[in-house]
Amino acid sequence: MTAAPSPSAEIPVIELDPTAADHHGEAARLRAAGPVVRVVLPGGVRAWAVTTHALVDELVRHPDVSKDYRNWTAVKTGELADDNPIIGMIKVDNLVTADGAEHTRLRRPIVGQFTRRRVQDMVPAITAAATSLLDALPDTEVVDLRAHFAARLPLQVICELLGVPDDQRARLRHLVDAIFRTDTTAEEVVQVQAEIPRLLGDLIQARSAAPGDDLTSALIGVHAADPAALSAEELAGTLWVLLTAGHETTISLISNAVRAMLTHPDQRDAALSATEDPWPAVVAETLRWDAPIGNFPARYPLRDLTLGGVTIPAGDAIIAPYTAVNRDPERHGPDADRFDHTRVQKGDLAFGAGRHNCPGSYLAETEARIALAVLFDRYPKMTLAVPADDLPPVPSLFTNSVAALPVRLNP
Repeated sequence: MTAAPSPSAEIPVIELDPTAADHHGEAARLRAAGPVVRVVLPGGVRAWAVTTHALVDELVRHPDVSKDYRNWTAVKTGELADDNPIIGMIKVDNLVTADGAEHTRLRRPIVGQFTRRRVQDMVPAITAAATSLLDALPDTEVVDLRAHFAARLPLQVICELLGVPDDQRARLRHLVDAIFRTDTTAEEVVQVQAEIPRLLGDLIQARSAAPGDDLTSALIGVHAADPAALSAEELAGTLWVLLTAGHETTISLISNAVRAMLTHPDQRDAALSATEDPWPAVVAETLRWDAPIGNFPARYPLRDLTLGGVTIPAGDAIIAPYTAVNRDPERHGPDADRFDHTRVQKGDLAFGAGRHNCPGSYLAETEARIALAVLFDRYPKMTLAVPADDLPPVPSLFTNSVAALPVRLNP
């Protein structure tokens, strides 16, 4: 990449850990290093990170910054290889990586599906699904709540919304997990990237043959009516972003909220004794304190861009480390590292900001609120089955959560 005009010795360089062994420790080091930091991604690829709420908010709204990965110098030169474990989060063609009018066009067919009114209409079905999953929990002393509850509820909701057949759901979950993980081998990366279009092709074929009252069928209808409005490639890309973002972040949000409650007994007691519904506040604080997306990829300046007194060359990549930014003391006060669901929220960046904010954020929050309500209503004395420090992290630069959440439901 082109060297920054500022002497490199003045800009801290932090190599990000692809296994996320100490995600919040790394986030704290990023904040301590300064508002603009050089980071090293898997494969030795360099990028930038901005570590304050104000700078990330400025970045995502800046008119001279693109989301299109084709503007990244490392992609143009081949430095970012196609078997790099981050490739599945970078080289995607959908509304996430589209700019301007193209982004608006691709967003238009789906944004109406996630209005508050439509999500509220889904509440009874989500509640029934969460209750059924609790009914089906293993009858064992220790239960992995992530595997048997937090992961299954969002997957079921998004698959029913998009009409994914039952026999394709485990395959989908495997592929989504694989693109978010950053400890995968080069061979695994290549295999996954080859399998994704096959999965999407099978889904489109199934819903084309038997259309239903689902979003995939509706998008196929948009494509059939006007391929200029949504091409075949854009149809597949739109389905992929809905399937991935539509449940991965919610899995982590539910897991992180349960972990926060179980590691902060005073907060749990306050929530369970509250006279009003406490779960919206618990979800909001979890999004701030333990954001389900750790590092969000990436934006690329179209011309040299100065942020925080540092000039970032055109064509470099800038990531947003949400877990670092959402504990920014300048935004959230000197106690930003403390989990407190009673605090007055000042707004976080867990679901992005600006034109690229996540259209499904309200659905994710609603699923999490319902999951917490039915779970703690049934198991108010639930405890972790292992020390909190022994919970294994998801090995990912992108997902911030635990890979397993063993609990004792009735200690």
